[in-house]
Amino acid sequence: MDGATLYSIGDLARRTGLSVRTIRFYADAGVVPPTRRSPAGYRLYDLDALVRLELVRTLRDLGIDLVTIRRVLAREVTVAEVAEAHANAVDTQIRTLRLRRAVLRAVARRASSPEELDLMHKLAKLSDEERRKMITDFLDATFADLDVDPDFLAKMRCGLPALPDDPTAEQVEAWVELGELVADPDFRASIRRMAEYQARTRGDDVAPGTHERLTTITREWVEAARTAGIEPTSPEAEPVLADLLAEYAAAFGRTPDDAFVAWLSERFEVGTDPRAERYWQLLGVMNGWPSWPSLAPVFDWFLAALRARARNR
Repeated sequence: MDGATLYSIGDLARRTGLSVRTIRFYADAGVVPPTRRSPAGYRLYDLDALVRLELVRTLRDLGIDLVTIRRVLAREVTVAEVAEAHANAVDTQIRTLRLRRAVLRAVARRASSPEELDLMHKLAKLSDEERRKMITDFLDATFADLDVDPDFLAKMRCGLPALPDDPTAEQVEAWVELGELVADPDFRASIRRMAEYQARTRGDDVAPGTHERLTTITREWVEAARTAGIEPTSPEAEPVLADLLAEYAAAFGRTPDDAFVAWLSERFEVGTDPRAERYWQLLGVMNGWPSWPSLAPVFDWFLAALRARARNR
C-alpha cells in the first residue's frame, strides 16, 4: 500500500472500526475532509486521511472535543499540550466523583433528610481554602480583642480541616458536623466564654507541661474510681477527690480549701463543654489524626465530685 492508494468510506470504516455515519460526520465537520471525490461523486481518502482519522478516533475516545481536535490537526497545539490539559481535567473529575461517592455513602449511612443532603453536598463541595476560611473566621470571632495565651491560640489556628482527595463517608460526615458546629451560635458563645475566662485568668497559668501531667493523673485516678463503681457524689469518692485537689492546689500554688474548690469548679464549668472536645475529634477524623479516648466522662465525674463537696460543706 502506497501514498497513492485511496479508500472509500466503507474501506475506512472497516480499517478503523468507526461507522460510515461517524466518518461522514467528521468529514462534514471539516475534521477529516475527503482527499477527493470519485467520478460518481463518492468521497475518497488517502493514507494521510486514514492516519488523521485514527488520531481523531483516539482523541475522541479520550474525551477530547472536536474543537480541540481541529486545533491539534491544524498544529495550533501539540498532542502533548492537549494531553496534559485533559489529564488535569480528568483528575478534577475523578476528585469530584470520589467526593460525590463519599457524600452518597454518608447520606445512606445517616438516612439523611433532603435538607441534610443539601447541606452535606454544599459543605463537601467547598475547597480546602474555603474550609480553612470557615474555621479561621470562627476562630477570629472567638478570640477577637482578647489577651489569650499565644501558644494556645497558635495551637487552635494550626488545627484546620483538610479533606483528602478520596474522602471516606466518615470524613464527609465529620466535616458536615464540624460545619454545623462552628455555625451554631450557642457553641460559638460557649467557646467565646472559654476564651474570655482564659484571658481573664492568664495570671493563673502553670508551668509548661503541668496541664498535661494533671490531665494524665485525673484520667488515671478517675477512671480507676469509675471502674470500681464509685459515684462522684458518694462518700467513697472523697479520698480520690482529696488526692486530686492536693495535686491541683500544689500545681497552682494554692491551698485545697473551700475557696479553691469553688475556683476549680468554675474553671471546669467554663472549660469543659463536651462540644469543644468534639470539635477536635472531628478535625482528627477529617485530617486522619490518631484518635484518643474522650476525657468528657472523666471531667464530668471530677466536676460532679467538686459540686458534691461544695454542697456538703
